[in-house]
Amino acid sequence: MSASDLEASTNQTRDVKINIRAKQGQRDLIDIAAQLQGKSRSEFMLESAYQKAQEVLLDQTFFGLNEAKFKQFIELLDAPPAQNEKLQALLITKAPWD
Repeated sequence: MSASDLEASTNQTRDVKINIRAKQGQRDLIDIAAQLQGKSRSEFMLESAYQKAQEVLLDQTFFGLNEAKFKQFIELLDAPPAQNEKLQALLITKAPWD
């Protein structure tokens, strides 16, 4: 969903109720953050939850490939990695905490 979709959905009349229970400290923190952004607690919580839901779904995005492209993709995954001198040096360097 794009930013314009989000804006359009927030301008529509809300007709579904969401109830949650929270600890006093959690509510206080949410109220402070909402106030800093000039939003009500409900606006802040709904926008935050909506953005997090989008992130979760985008992390699971599906992309489709035809058979030829899929074969090429698998070949690239199965191919040995390219030589990388900087990475090799990093991997053999002793960690400062060791």
